Amino acid sequence: MRAQTLPAVTRRLLVGLDVLVAGLLTVAVLRPADSARPWATLLAAAAFAALYATGRATIRVHEAPLDAGRGRWWPAGAWIAALIVVWTILLQVSDGALWLAFPLMLLQMHVLGPRAGVLAVVVTTLVAAVDGMLQRAPTDTSIAPALGPAVGAAVAVAVTLGLEALVRESQERQRMLEELARARDDVAAAERETAVATERERLAREIHDTLAQGYSAIELLLRAAARDVGHDDARAHAYIDQARSTAQENLAEARRFVRALAPTDLDGATLVAALHRIADRTQAAAVAAPVADDGPGDTAPGSLVVRVQTSGEPRALPLQVEAALVRIAQSALANVVQHAAARNATLSLTFLSDEVILDVVDDGRGFDPDRQPPPDRPGGFGLTAMRSRARELGGSLTIETSPGDGTVVAVRIPDHDEDETGQVPPTSAPQHQEDR
Repeated sequence: MRAQTLPAVTRRLLVGLDVLVAGLLTVAVLRPADSARPWATLLAAAAFAALYATGRATIRVHEAPLDAGRGRWWPAGAWIAALIVVWTILLQVSDGALWLAFPLMLLQMHVLGPRAGVLAVVVTTLVAAVDGMLQRAPTDTSIAPALGPAVGAAVAVAVTLGLEALVRESQERQRMLEELARARDDVAAAERETAVATERERLAREIHDTLAQGYSAIELLLRAAARDVGHDDARAHAYIDQARSTAQENLAEARRFVRALAPTDLDGATLVAALHRIADRTQAAAVAAPVADDGPGDTAPGSLVVRVQTSGEPRALPLQVEAALVRIAQSALANVVQHAAARNATLSLTFLSDEVILDVVDDGRGFDPDRQPPPDRPGGFGLTAMRSRARELGGSLTIETSPGDGTVVAVRIPDHDEDETGQVPPTSAPQHQEDR
């Protein structure tokens, strides 16, 4: 925490104190004692003024932290002691010098602090009381001359302590406001970092489910075309045409990222129609994938058949839900083409009253969900992206598979209103299957 110094209002009070001392010192010069020579009064007042100005110029208490140690003998204590001595001398040659006691007490409390300052105020009070009683001793034997300095001392101590208490409270409030501002900035920075991380994850899912899958299909189609060049040029040209069509779709997807980040399969179509498009595109891509990439077993060209089934009463869903289901279907079928060596795959869309369920079932080779994939194996983001999409909408994703028994990917997403989707707290489903 940074050091707290006196605020500007307190500094202005010190300037007022300087003006008060100058005024009362003038009164002291104008009211010399009857037995004193004028030049003696002027000399004592000049000495007091010089000492006061020198101390105010060199002892900058108002520039130090309020909670800094005060009351040291040098130089503050020596300055105050010298002022008391010179003032005592001035009392002997001026009847008006007694009025300097009150600003002197205020200065002592300010410079020496609440402990040494009180001691200096007591000394000043005693000097003023004794001087007042001696001046009036021939005509007044009451304690009135001593009562005035005592009251002034009490006021000076109370005013100074009260003012410093207010300053401390103000500085504490300012410190709390600064801490709150820093905390607010930290929270804002954390929120920005979270938003950036969330956006990066979302874009990673979008790219994986669209551009990456499209490029993978193009690569498979071109590989198949290269295999058939010189043997079956008609089929090679067909593969090239399919690769060109896929490249055009990828270009449309890239442009969509700039526009709205909504799946092009949903442009002007229902969710069921979008799933049919994905199924047709997957079958075309499977033609160019004669061998699965992660295990033995050939798959004859064109052997993968993708069906779309629906149950329940189809209805329009919020755009976020439909987009998530389309992306999950794309990613799941891409896994089927690249890894499963399946002959059949089915997209089953079930509309219930309060949720929608998408099942992606294949009769491929399956996999061991407890087996860690090789470190050098490409990909590995598919299931993570699918699970994250479902979780963001308050849904869940489960996988049932075992080696040789095919795979079932089931996604359940609650059917939220349009204005509620996107604000649903994500569920924390554990991940038991390795991403494919």
